[in-house]
Amino acid sequence: MLSPASPEFIALCRSQIQLLTEGLGAVLSIVYLTEELTELADAPLVPIAAYPEGMMQWSNEQMLSLMRGKRVDLQQPQLAAEASSTWAVEPVSLDETALLPLQIAERALLRQQQSVLPLMHENVVMGLLITARADRPWTAGEQEQIEQIANTLAIGCLLDQRAQWAAQDMRQLRQLNDQRQDVFDTLLHQFRNPLTALRTFGKLLLKRLRPEDSNYSVAEGIIRESDRLQELLLQFEVALDWEEPARLPPAIGAGAASSHASEASPHALTCRKSPLLLPGTNWVTGASLQVSPHALTEVLSPLLSSADAIAQDRQLTLHSSIATPLPPVLIDPKALREVLTNLIDNALKYTPSGGAVYVGVLAYANHQQAIVIADTGPGIPPQDRAHLFERHYRGVQANTDIPGSGLGLSIARDLVRQMQGDIEVFSPVRMCDFIPASIAAQADAAHPGTAIVVRLRQAEQS
Repeated sequence: MLSPASPEFIALCRSQIQLLTEGLGAVLSIVYLTEELTELADAPLVPIAAYPEGMMQWSNEQMLSLMRGKRVDLQQPQLAAEASSTWAVEPVSLDETALLPLQIAERALLRQQQSVLPLMHENVVMGLLITARADRPWTAGEQEQIEQIANTLAIGCLLDQRAQWAAQDMRQLRQLNDQRQDVFDTLLHQFRNPLTALRTFGKLLLKRLRPEDSNYSVAEGIIRESDRLQELLLQFEVALDWEEPARLPPAIGAGAASSHASEASPHALTCRKSPLLLPGTNWVTGASLQVSPHALTEVLSPLLSSADAIAQDRQLTLHSSIATPLPPVLIDPKALREVLTNLIDNALKYTPSGGAVYVGVLAYANHQQAIVIADTGPGIPPQDRAHLFERHYRGVQANTDIPGSGLGLSIARDLVRQMQGDIEVFSPVRMCDFIPASIAAQADAAHPGTAIVVRLRQAEQS
């Protein structure tokens, strides 16, 4: 048991004791809880609430006096011999013949006029309810009412404990989140240094190369990708700085946790503060994209330059074909860059050495333009196609050594939809009508390939 009882449960006990006192004429009542939930009937008991209020410290002599109808001195000190024992938990001797006649009479009186009921739920002992009156025994109907009160207290105790467990889980989660936040803060801080160094090296390299040098575009790619990493790093920091709700709704009966309820406004329980979004880099944090007319080559050309370097390193052949002239399309350039980066990266990553990757742009029906990314990789099995755009789903690729998170296609589809476009996957690659014959010919049964088509709206021409 996390704690004997919350203030709310104690209030419930007192209200039920009041029903016993005012409704049934009980002269004394006491509620005990076990120190822990158990199926054992002899679990240690802790007094929670009683009537009269000070009865939890009474001696046996005081309680017997009350049962005989005598005046009880609430200030009478407890007898030294009974200092560690109360009437409610005092064991009854099995050999009552050894007791003096007066003691036997007193025990019989108490048994006849007291009711002792366990607080139980599904064979779990949670406590004990004891109530008694001095003038007459309990009737069968009154016993039934007392049993209902005991059931009410048992259910209340169970809910109280569940609320305390939930509050404890929440505290542990917050501690874990605090630890995770510290780790992320440290990693982000340390990430800046090599990123700054990488960008500096790229600038130095660019200064030493002439524009006609074949490595000039590689140096430009280093600077461009380091800038992109810097933008993502800023978004990462914004996402980590999102504020949690000022206060979570207190669990009913969660004890100390419920005392914070008054500190939070009603809105604090249902809303959280929106993060400060960075202009132009807000797609990660869920803000709506701002589309405007742009030529696809603005986004695609730098990506093809980087992809060509990666393809050479992996011994792949990169083919590209961009129809010209084409009118601008309605896009968010940075969001589209993330879409195409994910798709091209997948094509390069899953195509084995000696294979080919194709990137093309062409006009499409209904005032649209299509971007096609195709490869001669392992393709996508039928059982995986229905789950391609689910977050963290990798299907058969999860069983390979190729690293991945299963997020690329999900992110791509979400961003394309925000730009009012659509995305479609074809596998084998020959199922796509926009694939050059050379790519289709290179695909075979072992490497059927995959093609992804992104369709975007063209800007209206004036």
